[in-house]
Amino acid sequence: MDLKLEDKLFVVTGATSGFGKAIALALINEKAKVIVNARGEERLNALKAEFPDQIEILVGDITTDAIISKLMIMLRNRTLSGMVINASGPPAKSFVKTNITDWDQAYESILRWKVKITKEVLPKFQKQNHGRLVYIESASVKQPIDNLILSNSLRLSVVGFVKSVSREVGSQGITMNIIAPGYHATPAMDRLFVNRSENMGISPSEARIEFEKEILVGKMGDPNDLASLATWLLSDYSKYITGQTITVDGGLVKSVFS
Repeated sequence: MDLKLEDKLFVVTGATSGFGKAIALALINEKAKVIVNARGEERLNALKAEFPDQIEILVGDITTDAIISKLMIMLRNRTLSGMVINASGPPAKSFVKTNITDWDQAYESILRWKVKITKEVLPKFQKQNHGRLVYIESASVKQPIDNLILSNSLRLSVVGFVKSVSREVGSQGITMNIIAPGYHATPAMDRLFVNRSENMGISPSEARIEFEKEILVGKMGDPNDLASLATWLLSDYSKYITGQTITVDGGLVKSVFS
């Protein structure tokens, strides 16, 4: 299916691995132009070298005000079609193992920067009368995941934020949606394998098997499958969908409204 994204400009954060990289490559496959962001300059340069006519790079931690400001300078006087808001989550911990500093840092890494970057980009979308925002969160917003107390708590705030703002801007050609992935074959899962292996006294490979037992389809997800949904949500074909949290989890979440 041609999503009609050729030469349109998008931003993908956290773009050198996992979901971010898969989405960036899916957009490139649709002949879009992509500003890719991550902290790893070497991997960003490798992407740029592979697709020199379609990629621009922004090196740095997108959760900081300084890098968000640099991004907005790059976007000045340019038409932006959409943005994927994505970054790694906080460490895997149970509540009793957290301290108040962990909670402060989780607010910074999960919620604050997303409010900031949304605040910065919305005026551009409002001026254009068009824009797509896709936030990559977690299936934990619908079903808590053990030993992820920080993520379970703060990501719910993102859901409330996105739903509320989507109601304010929905009549202006702007859509805002969340993808809530379950267990996928990404580097982010490694920390969960290690955490569970330590808690259960088993190897990380055995911990992976334990995770897969929770998934209805019986295996980890492929980031490319999630990327196909994200790319569609960034296209004009998704214009009637906004304020939604869409679970991509292989049947992990047991709720009827997952």
